[in-house]
Amino acid sequence: MELKEQTVLITGASRGLGAELARAFAKEGANVVVNFFKSEQKAANIAKEIGQKAIAIKADIRDLKQVQEMVAKAKDLFQTPVTTVVNNALVNFRFDPVAQKSALELNWEGFQTQFDGSIKGSLNAIQACLSDMKENQFGRVINVGTNLFQNPVVAYHEYTTAKAALLGFTRNMAKELGQYGITVNMISGGLLRETDASSVTTDEVFGIIEATTPLQKVTTPAELADTALFFASPWARAVTGQNLVVDGGLVMD
Repeated sequence: MELKEQTVLITGASRGLGAELARAFAKEGANVVVNFFKSEQKAANIAKEIGQKAIAIKADIRDLKQVQEMVAKAKDLFQTPVTTVVNNALVNFRFDPVAQKSALELNWEGFQTQFDGSIKGSLNAIQACLSDMKENQFGRVINVGTNLFQNPVVAYHEYTTAKAALLGFTRNMAKELGQYGITVNMISGGLLRETDASSVTTDEVFGIIEATTPLQKVTTPAELADTALFFASPWARAVTGQNLVVDGGLVMD
């Protein structure tokens, strides 16, 4: 299915990487569901910027009922089911190397928050769209990971551990859902310059990344969004269960 024929749900699409993902898919002619939980005005602005082929819908990705209602609303508006899910939402985390808790300060609640956002949120989004995907024998799921579990420039324990689990989740879903024409892949950037979550990242950390990356630059949200288009496009029809690292070559896997 061509990108212009797809209806794309992007979780956490009101700002940062999510907003760039929304713009990228809209540029290719896709219908775009701009999901948000707290940033209503920012989501509305993104949808307005895109135009008639976008809608901003509030839903807590950790709540299956809310996600199901969001998907149903989008299907009713666009008169076509959601074909493509981009699991991007980030729950209550900022890349602040100064505020990050040490090993002695960590608590399970922090880990649980990230697991709920990364794994439970992704599961809810897939389940809400799965019946239509199976019926149509087509689906694209793109999970947003990180290169930090391969190269922890900063030990963001809770976030990084949840994203490492997301890779296992991605590959298990790819194994099961491939028989229905559904591909499931992951894209992993590094610390991006700049999103709301990385706005507190120090110049020192960004400097380390630039100095040790072959391209000598920090990856931008727009550059990472381009890769999502590939996984959703016909060019990637035989690709599933993969984790593509998009970080200028910092991690070579």
